[in-house]
Amino acid sequence: MTGMHAIGIKELKAKLSEYVRAARAGETVLVTDRGEVVAALGPASNRVREIESESVEARFAEAERRGLVTPARLPKEDWKWRPQGLNLSNEQIDALLDDLRADRFET
Repeated sequence: MTGMHAIGIKELKAKLSEYVRAARAGETVLVTDRGEVVAALGPASNRVREIESESVEARFAEAERRGLVTPARLPKEDWKWRPQGLNLSNEQIDALLDDLRADRFET
């Protein structure tokens, strides 16, 4: 394989490893579906390689810059979980639990 050529999806599936090695080596493979070019498999761009080597923090910063993610409003260490219950007193809760338990033991 040299340069650029086209292959069908069936052949790509059958020889995927071979075509990935070719792409790594700098070749471009056009993928066709019923004679129409639908994709190109080629070497990763330098930008893709740069992103791959970036830290997680740098990736999140880029995603935030692009508007893909929104940072949390509070730092995790200051976050407090606040359960929102039914505003029942302990006595009401005990009564409800007693009723539920009584249903289990009825025969």
